Amino acid sequence: MPKARRRPYTPRMPAEDRREQLLDAALQIIARDGYGALSIESISREADVTRPVVYNVFDGLDALLFALLDRQERRALDQLAAKISLTPDLSDLDGYLTRTVRDLAGMVLGDPLTWRPIFLAHGGTPVAVRERIDRDREVVRKRMQQVVELALTLRGGRDALDPTIVSHALIGIGEHFGRLLLERPEAVDLDHLSGTVSAMLATMRP
Repeated sequence: MPKARRRPYTPRMPAEDRREQLLDAALQIIARDGYGALSIESISREADVTRPVVYNVFDGLDALLFALLDRQERRALDQLAAKISLTPDLSDLDGYLTRTVRDLAGMVLGDPLTWRPIFLAHGGTPVAVRERIDRDREVVRKRMQQVVELALTLRGGRDALDPTIVSHALIGIGEHFGRLLLERPEAVDLDHLSGTVSAMLATMRP
């Protein structure tokens, strides 16, 4: 009877590099197959390492998942904070909106592994993950609300516009087109999108 082939020895790697490798492997699985496909075995196969290598870094799947959530949460919020300026030039609202829409689209297209599990969450997404997404959505909405409030203040008053409602509307628009960018990017006309958002907010011009 032929002997079973032994798995090649996993080369050594600095602890932090190995940790990132395993988190990247888990993220690839989630983005491609959903959270239901995530296991220590699937992660070890994706990273081409043995199971003991994974357990040497993480105590188990839960520990790995929460480490991944922490990392991706920081990454997503940092990207959004860099794209949504709290000190826009509101004398050129059209230019600000055009730049912001393009920057946000580039952000999603440039890092789909971060944004796919957020915008295209599978039905099997764990409750803890959905709670984080909801929490982070509120952080971003409040950031948008600050920009809206600033624009209305410079304009000289709120009138009938409620910045909270406007910020919720902007979040809805952003999430819809974020999903579209990931699934059918050719269907998104950024000039038309930014022009439409600008027209919607025309009454906010100072």
